[in-house]
Amino acid sequence: MSLLLVLLPPGPPGSYPYAHSFDGQSVPEHGSAVPALLPAARRGVEVVAVLPAAQLSWHRVSLPKGVGRGSPRLRATLAGLLEEQLLDDPGDLHFALEPGVPAGAAAWVAVCRRDWLHAHLQALDAAQRPAARIVPELAPRADGLELTVVGEPERAQALASGGPAPGMAQLLPFNAATLALLGSVDAQAAPPLLRAEPAVAELAEQTLQQAVTLVQPAQRLLEASRGPWDLAQLELASGGGARAARRAGAFWRDFLHAPAWRPARWGLGLLLLAQLVGLNLWAWRTQDELAARRANIEATLTDSFPQVKVVVDAPLQMAREVASLRQATGAASARDLEPLLAALGQATPTVPTAIDYSPGELRLKGVPLNADALSQANQRLRPLGYQLGTAGDSSVLRQDSAP
Repeated sequence: MSLLLVLLPPGPPGSYPYAHSFDGQSVPEHGSAVPALLPAARRGVEVVAVLPAAQLSWHRVSLPKGVGRGSPRLRATLAGLLEEQLLDDPGDLHFALEPGVPAGAAAWVAVCRRDWLHAHLQALDAAQRPAARIVPELAPRADGLELTVVGEPERAQALASGGPAPGMAQLLPFNAATLALLGSVDAQAAPPLLRAEPAVAELAEQTLQQAVTLVQPAQRLLEASRGPWDLAQLELASGGGARAARRAGAFWRDFLHAPAWRPARWGLGLLLLAQLVGLNLWAWRTQDELAARRANIEATLTDSFPQVKVVVDAPLQMAREVASLRQATGAASARDLEPLLAALGQATPTVPTAIDYSPGELRLKGVPLNADALSQANQRLRPLGYQLGTAGDSSVLRQDSAP
């Protein structure tokens, strides 16, 4: 499953920065386009809407007991908890709860304008690029400071998360006041992660007096899609089947392409290779055993009957030679009348009124047998190599397996 990442602009629907990734690891295609000109969201393409940091505010709340992500009272509870912290009416806002937080625990809540978000989602829907997930460009983190300088040199901004204010996730002006607010980067207990987009990399290094890591805007969208957040909650939540399908698709994409899964891919490949080699070895051994048994049977035939020079079907030829030998010596075979009558005498004491003989078979009249009697008769005949059955109003005695 490939990814179409769309960054929602802060204003009304218009041109959307996007990135298209086929493997979830690299971004070979990116740009900006109106919804109708975005790459097509065909089958196997997951559209991910990315909310810019400037459009989100983050709030820390303690959920009451019994209220969690799936609770029907979640929206009303969040509106009540955040009422004094919000500048807008709660009914005009969209809320999203931190993933994986149990009911009654402390959690982060993402808040944005409801009408703005719905307008962009409707624009993508109308262009047949419906968003399957909604993720934040920047989310709170509890570890060291991560500072990413973005924008243009004249209007440089800083995406800041973590650091001196655990959980902070804000878009700030990139200036001396911001750096003072964040604290001196040299004084951080843990080395901060300093990054910058190419357009402002030189400015960032001059201001910070440190080297920074280059990051492309499209790569940042891809990083945002890998986070655990999904802001499509409450009225925007999708069904359980759709979520499961997305998780399965994301897992399969990561398994095929993510570097973290490379050892597992190698292990699976080696396991399949070992299974294939083992099956081939087993097949070759089986063929050798069958060939050896076939050679033993043919050797037995040619040793017992030296006149047989060419072996085509050893069991059939053996049966024919034994029959010829029996006929030449006058010995009785199991297909003759006398052995058949002797077997009939052991099967049932009833004397038939008529007997029709053919080699290897007796058709009997006047021997009525019910199911129990027939079963008992066959138990006695089976060790002798015969079988008794019925055909119409007659009973039939024949060899169980004629050569």
